[in-house]
Amino acid sequence: MNGPRGKLTRCSQTLSDMPDTCGELTIQTALLSVSDKTGIVELAQALAASGVRLLSTGGTARTLQQAGIAVTEVSTVTGQPEIMDGRVKTLHPVIHGGLLGRRDQDAQVMDSNGITAIDLLVVNLYPFADTIARPDCSLVEAIEQIDIGGPAMLRAASKNHAWVTVLTDPADYATLSQQLPSAPELSIRRQLALKGFQMTAAYDAMVSHYLAGQFGPADAELSGQLNLNLTRQQALRYGENPQQAAAFYRPSGQSPQGFAAARLHQGKPLSYNNMMDADGAWSCLQAVTTQASSANPAACVIVKHANPCGAACGENISAAYQRAFDCDSTSAFGGIIALNQRLDEAFARHLIGNQFLEVLLAPEIEPAALKVLSDKPNVRVLTLPLNPLQRNDALDYRRIAGGYLVQQPDLDTVAREVMQVVSQRPPSEQEWRDMLFAWQLVRFVKSNAVVYAKNQQSVGIGAGQMSRIDSARIALEKAAQAKLTVAGCAMASEAFFPFRDSIDQAHAAAVSSIIQPGGSRRDQEVIDAANEHDMAMVFTTRRHFRH
Repeated sequence: MNGPRGKLTRCSQTLSDMPDTCGELTIQTALLSVSDKTGIVELAQALAASGVRLLSTGGTARTLQQAGIAVTEVSTVTGQPEIMDGRVKTLHPVIHGGLLGRRDQDAQVMDSNGITAIDLLVVNLYPFADTIARPDCSLVEAIEQIDIGGPAMLRAASKNHAWVTVLTDPADYATLSQQLPSAPELSIRRQLALKGFQMTAAYDAMVSHYLAGQFGPADAELSGQLNLNLTRQQALRYGENPQQAAAFYRPSGQSPQGFAAARLHQGKPLSYNNMMDADGAWSCLQAVTTQASSANPAACVIVKHANPCGAACGENISAAYQRAFDCDSTSAFGGIIALNQRLDEAFARHLIGNQFLEVLLAPEIEPAALKVLSDKPNVRVLTLPLNPLQRNDALDYRRIAGGYLVQQPDLDTVAREVMQVVSQRPPSEQEWRDMLFAWQLVRFVKSNAVVYAKNQQSVGIGAGQMSRIDSARIALEKAAQAKLTVAGCAMASEAFFPFRDSIDQAHAAAVSSIIQPGGSRRDQEVIDAANEHDMAMVFTTRRHFRH
């Protein structure tokens, strides 16, 4: 606000410091205009029973009249009919003056302009989210569902919450009804006003996100203002550490997908780390499942501390699990297990008798299997859809000091047909299958990442090292500890090999094929090493760093 010399000065007063100069308020006039009619008749009946004058618009007025409730249409108050197919009905000084008028300052102006104070506004907005969710929704239909009058009234009433009560959520109707004709106390009106501003902010973000996809380039949201529009799905037990609070949010206005659609059958509430590891396991499982051969449709992925420690396919889910577990049984202790098929009673008994686990994920679990798992009540058991989550319009966020890094998700996969065979010896069909399986898996291993795989089973995994040769060496050591042979395996690296040392090391272990992005200044040196050792090598031309 302006100081005595016109300079901008900071307002030090907070909401908690501001006095309630309005005293106890009563509700005498209410304006009801809702798209979601849930509970509106019951609320209107309670208001009418308390002697409150009801104003309304369009469909809401008709709903109340059909219920036998006396209501005055807004057009009667404004003296103007609804025009332009309902586009203009509440955009009038009589309505906005009634919402914005300060009773202790603007009474004379309101009286001279025939403006009646509106003490209660009940509004929710046009169903824009439901409209754009329809596969056949056209741009014209979407634009017609952009609410104008509703957000304008919400902002006006929320701004003037010192005098006006705002209801946007049917869940709040009953509480208000119980204290009529009195208005809620100031602290409650503030909370309701906050919900009003949150609703308009979320609505505007949803509209801008949709229009960015319609009007802008593929990366339109990365070229200007970025608006987050999230709704809290659930509170988590804690964040990465117990002293950190955490919650899981999902995009507002969208039907639940992925973990937002998961069902927790048993176990303690999930922590932040549980969710991160479970998401990594489920995403990796879906990638491995797409690569599974028809002979081995079942798949299992085991994740520990954000890295896969085992992944495999098998003729059934029990065989797939055992092959994944065999890759690194030590790291699997306390891990996250993701399965791509129905979990039955026999396998549930084997599972809980074989290892300690934190979280179990599957698309479906037999009731008898759930009964078996209930003997381990601390194990979190979830079911969720296996269909790959379409996230082409989503963005990935990471906070850094002073701001956020935002990127498109790494969904880019390369078909075998466009990969480049750069070695003199082309891969055999078996080597292609091994390489493609290893390539799907290495995408989900923290950089620097190296995976050895054979017959749709991870044999050794090296993750998160500062040098690639160390990741390759650790992967070999893991294989030796598991007593799995690397001879004849495929080797996958999520980024190029900067030197030939990893190739020489792999040859010494009898690795037969290598898949990597390529792109190093020393690519020819690396190719020469593969040719010297009669190894097949494929360049994908796609890198998959995972930090």
